[in-house]
Amino acid sequence: MQEVTVNQFRSHLKETIEEVIASHEVLRVTRRGGADFVVLSAEDWEREQETLLVLGNSSLMAQIAQSSQTHHQGQGYQPSSQELDEIAGL
Repeated sequence: MQEVTVNQFRSHLKETIEEVIASHEVLRVTRRGGADFVVLSAEDWEREQETLLVLGNSSLMAQIAQSSQTHHQGQGYQPSSQELDEIAGL
């Protein structure tokens, strides 16, 4: 995670925000007398929220674990070539 001071952030606001959006990296902004804060793109924030939602859903995590286990055992669902073509065409 990159880090800048609040003064650097303020001085280069537009360029810094464009870099955060383009790089998909979180930026930590430090403040001498107060709490630090982070800057990330809305797209990245939404992705993080979705990840937290999945990780917090024990039923869904159990389904994922079961699916992974059957896949590694070669017992999982095998899509047809037509289904694979449809998926690849997305």
